[in-house]
Amino acid sequence: MAKGNSATSRGRRIVLIATCLAALAAGGAGYWYWGQGSAGAQAARTAVRAGVPVTVAIVQRQDVPIYLSGLGTVQASFTVGIHSQVDGKLQEVLFTEGQQVKKGDVLAKIDPRLFQAALDQAKAKKAQDIAQFISASKDLERSNTLVKSNITSQQIVDQQQGKADQLRAMIDADEAMIQTAQTNLDYTTITAPSDGRMGVRLVDPGNIVHANDQGSIATLVLTRPSAVLFTLPARALDDVRAAMARGPVEVIAFDQDNRHTLATGALLLVDNTIDQTTATIRLKAMFPNEDDKLWPGEFVNARVLLETRSNAVVVPSAAVQRGPNGLFVWAVSGKDIAEPRPIETAQSYDNLTIVTSGLSGGERVVTDGQYRLQRNAPVTYTSPQIAGSAGNS
Repeated sequence: MAKGNSATSRGRRIVLIATCLAALAAGGAGYWYWGQGSAGAQAARTAVRAGVPVTVAIVQRQDVPIYLSGLGTVQASFTVGIHSQVDGKLQEVLFTEGQQVKKGDVLAKIDPRLFQAALDQAKAKKAQDIAQFISASKDLERSNTLVKSNITSQQIVDQQQGKADQLRAMIDADEAMIQTAQTNLDYTTITAPSDGRMGVRLVDPGNIVHANDQGSIATLVLTRPSAVLFTLPARALDDVRAAMARGPVEVIAFDQDNRHTLATGALLLVDNTIDQTTATIRLKAMFPNEDDKLWPGEFVNARVLLETRSNAVVVPSAAVQRGPNGLFVWAVSGKDIAEPRPIETAQSYDNLTIVTSGLSGGERVVTDGQYRLQRNAPVTYTSPQIAGSAGNS
């Protein structure tokens, strides 16, 4: 009987141990399942909340200048080669290369001796003819007196009259010769025909120069004011003419890198023909150039101010994207959700683009990171939100 109770007790303990082990196993499995399931759900929620990192700007309204730009070259308003107008030896050069000169300043001198001698000879010839004319006039006067008394004939009077008239004509010719000789003598002193800056001296003193020499002694240029001759597409002709009809059109000259302002002037004229080979029109602008920042022959970028558009909607040009249906921007809603928004644009200037349709101002648009965006994608910001503003072109 004791043995039976002992066996029964041992069986109960085995059953109890087995039950505990089963419970522990079930609990471990439940812990593993629910624990892993909760972690997976949390990871899923985290993945949903993760936004695409982007940079955004706020759409602004502001006054925007409308410009057209073209490549041009600087031209002096006055350029002249300094030549000798007579043949002779270059005696002196009285200017310094690069010197600023005034109109009438003496630049060089030609040996004047032969020309002075020619002038003196012409004056002596005139004096001789005047003396002969005086004598012939007295003879004519006596002949007129004698013919009245029938002492001489009318033929003698007519001959004396012809001689006097001939000498008077010779005096007029002598006067012309004197003027010619005086002019040639004056040409031996070469003066500046205008204010300006002298260039490199190309002929040294002691050389023989001629009036028909192809090369010049030097070149004089007037750079104050200076002109810029540039081109624009022919399709801009109507806009330029409309701007000129409203009043003076401002033109700004920039350096070749389009970074530094060199001068501000005004549009002078539009050429009277369109270049059909390039479909361009030539324009000319004038600049005071008091600081000599514009140099003849220099390449510059000419920027023509057509108008200033008031209260225009503008976005950074980097925000404008092109899709299969046209232009659009990624707009960010108040819940930081990105969605594409179609727009229409006008001109661009200084990294800004004018939007004529699709935005009204105040919206947030993506300027960087668009390549990772999809419709209704959440976004995060990689930098503070900034207003759309112009940058340097």
